[in-house]
Amino acid sequence: MKAEQVLFSLVSHLAQALLLAAVLASFYQVVARFLLAAPADWSEVLTRALLIWVVMLGMALACRQGTMMAINLLRDRLTGRRRRALEWFLALVSGGLLLFIALLGGQLAWRMRFQTLPSLEVSIAWVYLAIPVGALLATIALFSRIATPGIEPQVLADRGTAAND
Repeated sequence: MKAEQVLFSLVSHLAQALLLAAVLASFYQVVARFLLAAPADWSEVLTRALLIWVVMLGMALACRQGTMMAINLLRDRLTGRRRRALEWFLALVSGGLLLFIALLGGQLAWRMRFQTLPSLEVSIAWVYLAIPVGALLATIALFSRIATPGIEPQVLADRGTAAND
């Protein structure tokens, strides 16, 4: 396996584990509130923080698999070198935007490092850190995908899923 495959396999497993933890925390909140009549103040905050991480890691995975929403009108009309040039141009623009988001997210996490999450007593910077981490992983994914020739974006309709029904 290539290093990027190992990286995104780890990202996928981490996102799945965080999603499971969010579901369990949310389930505990429902049980505590409605069955035990003693709502937990930490579970909602934890669920929200975990879901933010899941979304940002999921964005990177979607970039790697080519499943981000795209308007392919121009791309589908081009072939050969022109199509490849357009793909690289779009990757550079998207990568620049992702790096800008990573920079701003890193600055935000740094500024918020002394603020704590209510009821969890941990720095809110850990939640904000999802922004630069997700954006950097998405940038890596984007350029890894574009640098691999012959990989077409995956479209649900092409896989014969329920989207065709």
